[in-house]
Amino acid sequence: MSQDLFQAPDYYQLDDLLTDEHKLVRDAAREWVKREISPIIEDYAQKAEFPNQIIKGLAEIGAFGPYIPEEYGGAGLDQISYGLIMQEIERGDSGIRSTASVQSSLVMYPIWKYGNEDQRQKYLPKLASGELMGCFGLTEPDYGSNPSGMVTNFKDKGDYYLLNGAKMWISNAPFADIAIVWAKDESGRIHGLIVERGMEGFTTPETHNKWSLRASATGELIFDNVKVPKENLLPKKSGLGAPLGCLDSARYGIAWGAIGAAMDCYDTALRYSKERLQFGKPIGAFQLQQKKLAEMITEITKAQLLAWRLGVLRNEDKATSAQISMAKRNNVDMALTIARDARQMLGGMGITGEYSIMRHMMNLESVVTYEGTHDIHLLITGLDVTGLNAFK
Repeated sequence: MSQDLFQAPDYYQLDDLLTDEHKLVRDAAREWVKREISPIIEDYAQKAEFPNQIIKGLAEIGAFGPYIPEEYGGAGLDQISYGLIMQEIERGDSGIRSTASVQSSLVMYPIWKYGNEDQRQKYLPKLASGELMGCFGLTEPDYGSNPSGMVTNFKDKGDYYLLNGAKMWISNAPFADIAIVWAKDESGRIHGLIVERGMEGFTTPETHNKWSLRASATGELIFDNVKVPKENLLPKKSGLGAPLGCLDSARYGIAWGAIGAAMDCYDTALRYSKERLQFGKPIGAFQLQQKKLAEMITEITKAQLLAWRLGVLRNEDKATSAQISMAKRNNVDMALTIARDARQMLGGMGITGEYSIMRHMMNLESVVTYEGTHDIHLLITGLDVTGLNAFK
């Protein structure tokens, strides 16, 4: 079992921008990842299995709803703290960060923002502690980048709603206790419903044969005449803006998380460049290898500044969806480029499970696609700066 020797780069002394609480939260998450994730993650990724035993630990470091008020079981932290936790978890593995992101931003967030007080009291404390795990059903087999075209629907049957349809590419689905499901009512309006495991007609088949996010559980949500109690409808917001508001929170977390994956790849490549000898000297002494490393730390530093500023704007409730899209797209693309360059620096060793780089690279191929693809986020920025809609 290899020792986790990770040292976080901070080329512009960005720690000076963080509060003592930020650093305490981050360092606790970092130490937990070193202790609980790094020793096991390669084995679980090879087995394509989610390590269920880590759920309690994720809850203990505040990874589930860190910004949710304490009265509902959350830690009551700010948005930068949330980002830093996601950064540290994704430094360990993108799939583990996905589990925390979904629980926080796609399950707890909509219940907190769009639910009523009874729903908050019933679900949020148990979600924060990991007693309950959740998933988020928006993407469908035929509707990904265009969620407004969804066909999943529910009908009012007097005492309950009758839900039919299917969702796919759903993180946490195979083991989730509840699902926040987005479906159209009889008028075509999109609403959120809390669907609980055990409801007749609700199944969650697991997705197998993934080359990416192998340590994350992915599945489908199938609704075959599922009777959903009327009190399970999220009452405070409807329309496509409701699930997109959740995605804003999740995409923000991804913008931070991707930095963690990039930092791990950079740190691994930097250490290897000083140890690996070729032509009588460490490969880090060659110009092309220094070019790669210099570009990596430059791009990581830029991404750190972008994420930090976005966190300040989120704390002030000033961040726009388009700004979040820019950060998600930029930072994930940055991380994927660094993973590819770092893999090259390690040569053949870079494809083995002895190092984390190839796993990060495969994971990031999903992260660059989910919660808004690389191209879709580009068009969101294009729409924002031109006012001209390229989607229609």
